[in-house]
Amino acid sequence: MNGSDFTVFVIDDELSVRRGLARLISAAGYPTRMFADSGEFLTAHDPDAPGCVVVDLAMPEVDGLELQQRLTAAGINRPVIFVTGRGDVPTTVRAMKAGAIDFLTKPVDAETLLAAVARAKALDAERRRAREDMESARALVARLSPREREVLTHVVAGRLNKQIAADLGTVEKTIKVHRGRIMRKLGVRTIPDLLRLVGRAGIGPSASSS
Repeated sequence: MNGSDFTVFVIDDELSVRRGLARLISAAGYPTRMFADSGEFLTAHDPDAPGCVVVDLAMPEVDGLELQQRLTAAGINRPVIFVTGRGDVPTTVRAMKAGAIDFLTKPVDAETLLAAVARAKALDAERRRAREDMESARALVARLSPREREVLTHVVAGRLNKQIAADLGTVEKTIKVHRGRIMRKLGVRTIPDLLRLVGRAGIGPSASSS
């Protein structure tokens, strides 16, 4: 059984289809929630809840592709699995380029669908771990003073202490003090560890340090 807090959101305007999909997925141990259309899903959607979307491509008003686009535009990396009764190659390519997990044709093969859900679950967990790592790293960096943050961006760019001192109009000894404080506050001992941490936090080199 795959029971967890990972929920599969099934969206299809045909009641029999969404019930059938939800029944199949539930039997494999995944909690499911059903929606008759994309608007209903978007209204109730909690982006922080682990899960994936299994959505019909062709639906009135907001179709599957537009739903995928809206999630992406909102910064929501929700794994999407498309099911359709009349897919075509260009549409499939668009969906996959936009990050779809799979594009399945009705009637959907149970084994293929469940394999896609398993991939979606693994991807969702990986993305959430990456986001947690980023938030943790940013919380550490937020403990730095404005001056330490300024020095940090120069260190990340590979600048030497004397170069940073010249850039910031101070002396090399002061930069050494700042670097020591930065390392202690961030809980790292080596420059490679520091670079990995600021990389997770999404911090790049100073624009003025080239």
